[in-house]
Formats: sequence, structure tokens, C-alpha cells
Amino acid sequence: MKQPFFYGKDKLTVQKAISLAEGGLEGKLDPDVIGRIQQSQQHIQHMADTNKTVYGVTTGFGILANTRINDADTATLQYKILQSHSVGVGDPVPLDIAKLMLITKVHALAQGYSGIQLSTLQRILWHIEQNVIPVVPEKGSVGASGDLAPLAHLFLPLIGLGEVFYEGKRYRTQEIFKQFSLQPIQLGPKEGLALINGTQFILAFGIKAVQRMHNCLEAADVIGAMSLEALTGTKAPFDERLHQLRPFEGNTLVAQRLRLLLADSEIMQSHMDCGRVQDPYSLRCMPQVHGASRNAWKHLKDLVEIEANSVTDNPIVFGEDDTISGGNFHGQPLALPLDYACFASAEIGNISDRRCYLLLEGKWGLPMLLMNNVGLNSGFMIPQYTTAALVTENKTLCFPSSADSIPTSLGQEDHVSMGSISGRKLNRVIDNLEFILAIELMSACQAIEFRRPLKSSALLEGAHDFVRQFAGFAEEDRIFADDINSIKNIISDFSFVRKVNELAQSLGIKLNEGFEAYQ
Repeated sequence: MKQPFFYGKDKLTVQKAISLAEGGLEGKLDPDVIGRIQQSQQHIQHMADTNKTVYGVTTGFGILANTRINDADTATLQYKILQSHSVGVGDPVPLDIAKLMLITKVHALAQGYSGIQLSTLQRILWHIEQNVIPVVPEKGSVGASGDLAPLAHLFLPLIGLGEVFYEGKRYRTQEIFKQFSLQPIQLGPKEGLALINGTQFILAFGIKAVQRMHNCLEAADVIGAMSLEALTGTKAPFDERLHQLRPFEGNTLVAQRLRLLLADSEIMQSHMDCGRVQDPYSLRCMPQVHGASRNAWKHLKDLVEIEANSVTDNPIVFGEDDTISGGNFHGQPLALPLDYACFASAEIGNISDRRCYLLLEGKWGLPMLLMNNVGLNSGFMIPQYTTAALVTENKTLCFPSSADSIPTSLGQEDHVSMGSISGRKLNRVIDNLEFILAIELMSACQAIEFRRPLKSSALLEGAHDFVRQFAGFAEEDRIFADDINSIKNIISDFSFVRKVNELAQSLGIKLNEGFEAYQ
């Protein structure tokens, strides 16, 4: 039996949001939450019935906020807002992103400040439970009045319009309604506005980025340690005493992980008195560089979880005649940390590429280009071209979207966050980062085998053996794209990090002990 999660009541974390999307938790509404939802809806209905001037209930939207809507057109107004704001373009967002949008929207609306009908929330829950996921174009939000265009597309199916994905196929909503014997719902006062005001598009990309970036950070420490071993680097720069003198938490955590990953290594012991004074920065400064990116990740995670438990539509309903039209929908609180995390992710790729380059130079006992018979063979020279290309592409994606603002709605919405672009760009950078890390991992595994018969630590040997299930040692050139894709897959599906963590647990090694907030 699945563990329940109560929308509008329980705290929504990144982990729980992902679990809801993957079906590990079952989302429900408890009686107290249902009562709040119904009371809020009654307040809005009262305002509509008494013809109060309330933005989006008896008025138009945006620059039309001062245009009165008569009683007869109240329902039509909510229907039209979904139609008029469905202006998204581009490819559909991934299904897990659209599903996270549904999940986070339900959680926000269920807190009882939005005037939504219970039946509307129940229909959204049906979409989540049945995996009937709306088609949401990726482009069109400026991240200010909420993610208006993507949220409008997300909720078109409620009124029988738009398209959905179901069981791997794309359908017109009406086709699915016939299959399930469903009818479109009738939106009440303010409901269309409540559905499309909010930051759930930005938030969904933020949740996914928190999960994926953490995985890359964990992988980067392991892969970096393997490269250091292959290059016979020293673990002295990871000494705990050194990092107590500059105690940034991310730095301290990475130094701890590197000490544990390298413990009891035969390779490390073999060159203790080699006379090398200092390693290049990409080896020596892993705690400072990886650690800074960890700090950025932690900042993003904290703010994403605040947003996930917030009410971000407009106006907010506090009582029968008590609404406030404010700016909780503005995406700036997430736009800035998403851009920061974008730089931080790109830097992990940047330092990884530098280690790839070091592995090819033919120094410290390694063959040039990591292959004995070069000339006829190009060895591992060309995979580093790919890391160089990906690193540069990531640099071009690092212009902060949040630094831009273009007025909309004839100046009514005169400052916008562009946070939707920040979220999309961050995930594109992580796409590239996974490939960069895969190429470093492929190269480090190749290089470590030139240190035989010496062995690395039990953890790094386990990581090496796991990779060898997917890509073998290269005696000569082959189509390395196949190896890169295979290794990238074990990074992006989390199995590489999971394998290292399982091995650490079996050995009684606690890689992240004392840093629970970074999990």
C-alpha cells in the first residue's frame, strides 16, 4: 500500500514531489483541507453573487482589470482566459515536468486561499492518478503573472480542449474524454484565473533541476577522485584541518567525501614520496569548486521548497469580503537562484573538462591520449573535443535570464522575471553536464587501468567495475559515442551514484555524514 501525501496539509519537499510524480506516494485530500477549499470557494461565490468588484471575478485581466464583467458573463470569462492565454510554442515539456506542474498546483490550490471548486481539484487529481498528462509547450512564459501560457495549456483539458499524453500516445482531449466517459467541467468564478496564475512551470523545472544537479554533484566527486587517482595526485589538499580554516559547508562536505573515497588506496600509497609539490587546480581545488556549486544547489533547494508550499495565484482570498490583489505570482524568488545554479552546474562541467585534458597529456606515467598505440589510433583525444564543445555551449547558456525584463500587458506588467527561461536553461546545462561527466568517467576508468596491478580504494574500484559493465577498456579506437552514451545513461538514471552509495553503505562508510541538509 502506498504511503499517503495530503495536499494542502503535508509539507511538500523535492523528494516527495518526485515520489508523487513517479507513483511512490499517493496524493489525497483530507477532510480539514476539503473544508477549507469549500469555504474559500463559497467566499468567492458570495463576491460574485453580490457583484463586488474583485479582480478576475467581476473584472477583466491584466490591463483590463478596470473593465467590469456582467453577471451573465462570469463563467464565460473563466473559460475564455484559458483559451486566450494558450499561446505557448515549441516542443512539449517532458511528461514528468507537466506532471510536477499538476502536483504543485494542486498543493497550492488545496491550501484554501484560491476559491477553487473541490470538483475542479478532483478532476486535476484524476489526471495525475490516471497519468493523462496535458501537452504543455515549452516556450511562452515570462514568469511574472505566473506562468500564464504554460498553465493555460496545462488546464485546457479541464474544459475539454487541448491535448494530452496517455500511454505513450498524444490525443485530443475529447478523444480521451470519450474513452473514459468524462465531460468537461464548468469553471466557477475566479477559477480560470486561479489555475493560470502561479509559478508551477518555473517550480517544476526547479524541482527537477534540484534532483538532477544533486546527482551530478555526487557523481562529480567520485569521478574527480578517480581522475586524481589515475593522475597520481595527492589527497593532502582535502585535509580536514585545512577546511576548518575556511569552513564553507559545501567545501567541507566535498573534502570529507574525497578523503573517504580515497581511503586505503594502494595507488595513493605508491607515490607518497614522489616529490611532486602541488597538483593542478582541477585536482587540488575540487573542494572549493565542487563545494561552491554544492552551496548554490543548497540555496536553490531551500527556495524551491518554500515555493512548493506557497500560494502563488492572485487575488488571494482571506474571507468573505476579504481579498488581496498582490504579486505572489512573480517568479523572481526562483529566477535568481535558478540562474545561480546554472552557473554552478556549468562550472562543474568546466573543471571536469580540465581533468579530461590532464588525463591526455601523457604525464606522470600515463600514455599520451590514454592509449599505447597512438598515431594509427587517436585514442581519447577526440572525446575531449566534445567536452570542450559542451563546456562552451554551457557558457553561452549562462547569461542570466533574470537580468532581463520586457514589459507586457500594455505596461501593467512592467517588470517580469523570465524565471521560466532560467529553469529551462538550467536543465539544458545539466543535460550537457551529464555528458561531460560521462566522458571524464570513461577517461578516468581507462587511465586507472594503466596503474595496474595497483588498486584504488574499495569504493573507487567498485565504481570502476560498475562502469565496465557498460563500456570496456579500449585497446584501440572505436566508436566512442556508444561508450559515452552508455555511461551517460548510468549517470542520468542515477544508477552510478546509487551503486557507489550502496557500496559505501555495505562497507560502513558514511560519505555525507553530518551534512543532512545537503541530501
